[in-house]
Amino acid sequence: MATEEVLVDEIPYPSKITTTKPLSLLGHGITDMEIHFLQVKFYSIGVYLDPEVISHLQQWKGIPAKELEEKDDFFDALISAPVEKVIRLVVIKEIKGAQYGVQIETAVRDRLAADDKYEEEEEEALEKVVEFFQSKYFKKHSVITYHFPANSATAEIVVSLEGKEDSKFVVENANVVDTIKKWYLGGSSAVSTKTISSLASTLSEELSK
Repeated sequence: MATEEVLVDEIPYPSKITTTKPLSLLGHGITDMEIHFLQVKFYSIGVYLDPEVISHLQQWKGIPAKELEEKDDFFDALISAPVEKVIRLVVIKEIKGAQYGVQIETAVRDRLAADDKYEEEEEEALEKVVEFFQSKYFKKHSVITYHFPANSATAEIVVSLEGKEDSKFVVENANVVDTIKKWYLGGSSAVSTKTISSLASTLSEELSK
């Protein structure tokens, strides 16, 4: 049976993917920014979660999506739920890997510093992530996937560039891994409000079943 697709800004995302088990597309959006009065889109985002995640969010049952959207503790619970998560980015506006690396470095470092968790180990782990992206060039439709296994403090980053074999990198610092999740899923501090709003809407619906 063919997997249905969801179009996220004209980019097709399968509604389900299978890693160690089937994961469902429960949220999606894009990152964009206004530059000289033009709305520039950078990449689309798809968030795949083990449907089991609903059992870890029961205390928010019955809360409307609009309210959930504003509850950072709800997104903290989503991030810490011990289930498998995959975040898939598809590039809309081409970007050098070095530029993307700087974005992730700044976002993660600032959040860790604010939480007083930016030590030597975190700095080293983050430098390795930046190094991994350094030599890459992301044309339109290049794919960056973050895979967070259940009950694990690691994350695997997979980059798929046109015509090249996928390259992979494993982040082993728990604080850095957690902060990457927060960058994409962390409620009011997340990089894409559209993704947060989509997650709140789907999860609110799932919780009311």
